[in-house]
Amino acid sequence: QVQVVESGGGLVQPGGSLRLSCTASGNIFSIYVMGWYRQAPGKQRELVAQIFPDSGTSTYADSVKGRFTISTDSAENTVYLQMSSLKPEDTAVYYCNLNLVDWGQGTQVTVSA
Repeated sequence: QVQVVESGGGLVQPGGSLRLSCTASGNIFSIYVMGWYRQAPGKQRELVAQIFPDSGTSTYADSVKGRFTISTDSAENTVYLQMSSLKPEDTAVYYCNLNLVDWGQGTQVTVSA
């Protein structure tokens, strides 16, 4: 069994920054990809960023390029999402995903004045 736990969400003003963290634990054979997704009210869940730890390759949604940075601490099975220049449209529940299989419970990010 695998556990995926996110933290770091909260309320921030437009233009502000937040860092989300996600740690995976349990019966993990190998980590191929870790990703951050988000879902706003009334919208489908979308991929925000993902990273392939072995190669260090990362990809981003166009809407967050240049503002968000994904990184990992492979020794700790942890992935981070540094979010800067936040906009109200970034408001959503952010979910962490491990290997396209296991999901965390989500953490709320609200960008509002």
